[in-house]
Amino acid sequence: MNQPDLGLKVAELRQQKALTQEQLAEKCEVSTRTIQRIESGEVDPRAYTLQCLGEALDFDFGEDTSQSESFWLVVMHLSSILPTLIIPLFIWSWKKRQSFKINEQGRDVLNFQITMMLLLFLGGFLLTFLPVALPSLGKALDDMGVNMVLFQFMVLCATAPMVLIGIFCTYQGVVNAMRALLDKPVRYQLSLPFVK
Repeated sequence: MNQPDLGLKVAELRQQKALTQEQLAEKCEVSTRTIQRIESGEVDPRAYTLQCLGEALDFDFGEDTSQSESFWLVVMHLSSILPTLIIPLFIWSWKKRQSFKINEQGRDVLNFQITMMLLLFLGGFLLTFLPVALPSLGKALDDMGVNMVLFQFMVLCATAPMVLIGIFCTYQGVVNAMRALLDKPVRYQLSLPFVK
């Protein structure tokens, strides 16, 4: 993990453990100024200091290269194309303690995936309910003199949301994978915050 992500992660973990910078410095046997400089991203800690920080904060700051991190980010974002939680959940669970970016963007991917899966389940329920309601609806429309072409158009429109969700998931996955590669912030629109 490189700066500034390393500093942000140290600050986040220190706050989660309710430690002050002075207390963390004491545990790591370094000066408070060193902790301040690491958290602000001014310096990269030495290997021994990084190991001490990892032990004090119960976090693996392993030497995950940026290429490896980029690979896992791309895989995680592209998994948004398929509405399944298994791939991003596995990657996020496995790598979140090694990479600040994977931890943060993994939450975004999971929130997006959960939101899209709920929409797909709702669409699936409507498509399951539609065949049950179609015969009576078709008869009622026929009694009212509504054209059968209009009725078929209504059935076609019922499947459109499922297709649109698929296109939207593909678009979001590809765009955010490219944004992650270019080290730009990712944005998943229409995503509800389930995982925080």
